[in-house]
Amino acid sequence: MKKIGIVMGSDSDLPVVEGAIRTLREYGVPFEVRVLSAHRTPAQAAAFAQNARAEGFGAIIAAAGKAAHLAGAMAAGTTLPVIGIPVKSSTLDGIDALLSTVQMPSSMPVATVAIDGAVNAALLSVQILAVEDAALADKLARARQAGAEKVLAKDKDISEKYSQTAGGND
Repeated sequence: MKKIGIVMGSDSDLPVVEGAIRTLREYGVPFEVRVLSAHRTPAQAAAFAQNARAEGFGAIIAAAGKAAHLAGAMAAGTTLPVIGIPVKSSTLDGIDALLSTVQMPSSMPVATVAIDGAVNAALLSVQILAVEDAALADKLARARQAGAEKVLAKDKDISEKYSQTAGGND
């Protein structure tokens, strides 16, 4: 199975990234976690992206806040799918990172999840790998079914507790 690269621009992004780490562990997907900055370690970030396919990666998750150029820097160096996680900062509540991550030029796509959306970034990377891995696709299907069953159980409980029949004066 291919692995997922998780790259963050700063170790201050780790609390957000931990959601992706937990999710990938739940699915049994191998991954590597790195701290590489598009601005402070551009050569190392470029080398990681350029070598990712040869190193056995199937996708890269890039988390960064503020100017958030890391996902774009990763995308510029690889043809692997790159998933950007805009990280909320104290300055503009993550809107700056969201716009920096989502506004990529034509020919340089970055899939972008919600601000601090590490779990969805991990799930998207699992879906990418599941295109060629039937066992992983089955795990995803079972997880979705379990999620649906939880919602339906809550729906039943709420409906029974709060619904009123015609003519009832509860």
